[in-house]
Amino acid sequence: MTYSFDSKTLDVLLSEGSRKWSEYPDCIGMWVAEMDLGIAPEIRDYLIGEAQRGTLGYLPPQDSAKILASAANWIGQFGERPDPEQMLLIPEVLSGLRLAISDFTAPGAPVVVPTPAYMPFLTIPGEFGREVIQVPSLFDGAHWSLDFDAIEAALSEGSLFVLCNPWNPVGRTLTREELLRISEIVERKGARVFEDAIHSSIIIDGAYIPYGTLTPTTKAHTITAFAASKGWNIPGLKAAQLIFHNPDDAAAIAPRASAISSPTSTVGARAARIAFEEAGDWNREVCTYLAENLALLEERVAKWPGARMAHVEGTYIAFIDFSQAGLGDDPAQTIRERAKVALTSGIACGAGYGQFTRMILATPRAIVEEALDRMEAIL
Repeated sequence: MTYSFDSKTLDVLLSEGSRKWSEYPDCIGMWVAEMDLGIAPEIRDYLIGEAQRGTLGYLPPQDSAKILASAANWIGQFGERPDPEQMLLIPEVLSGLRLAISDFTAPGAPVVVPTPAYMPFLTIPGEFGREVIQVPSLFDGAHWSLDFDAIEAALSEGSLFVLCNPWNPVGRTLTREELLRISEIVERKGARVFEDAIHSSIIIDGAYIPYGTLTPTTKAHTITAFAASKGWNIPGLKAAQLIFHNPDDAAAIAPRASAISSPTSTVGARAARIAFEEAGDWNREVCTYLAENLALLEERVAKWPGARMAHVEGTYIAFIDFSQAGLGDDPAQTIRERAKVALTSGIACGAGYGQFTRMILATPRAIVEEALDRMEAIL
């Protein structure tokens, strides 16, 4: 089947009024990580049918079990299938991070985050009175890599390492060798890992390798969260999955499992099962479309004076370095004010990234081209 990802115009998106398009109503919105490309027809038909049936009650346990088995099957295609009995439904991936901090780290232990990072990773630990140790990554103008020596220096007994793979905002899919090196460091330091795999359903030309099921060592110290929200454009349905790879972790949380899962949306959890089981074709085609958008961006950035970016292997996000472009102390603000394109400032992604911008490319091609034209005009 061929899907139409170009149907929405700028006027339509502005009129629909999502946060992405209403916070800066005079701008092209490219700052919130959601798609403007519609949803899979299988999910659309399910949601319409559910509303027509009026079946919007609480999720029965037997449905939860089926949904978790479906999610385990889906993520198991990339590596070892996790045990659905050691999984929970949660409203969103960040709920999993909060749980990992509160229940699986030593009291007062820091949270170590490689930067640039997804913005809430740098703020959520503060909710628990925890220090965030930022570990700047290495960028040579074309490629991002983790600073393993600095990560080892930052980790301590009982601390938590936040692993985002695929990596928001730089678009890396980490290699097996990189993941094994992380594992060795974490184990040596007596730390834990929270693995955010929310973008594992948006692979451009990299490969997602699950960290949590990689080896017996990673299973022992990892909690993984993922969701259908990015790959099928359903973040507003509020459903994600949490994997306890260590049976002892699953047992420790079992008395609270129902309370942890209960805020998950009934329709969101069921829609996730539809995504994983029935809407694979839509996801594959949308990834092809996103790859073309990202290739267009990469081609344009290569011609812009003073700008550079790494090739995106996974996610629909680019992190663009404007440090030599003469756009002031905060290029995102300059671009928003002068080009009327709303991006995320690199300032929010970690210390030292004020000259970078985070750009979301999951929007119709004509709007991407219009945004690039506006940005190019001020360079």
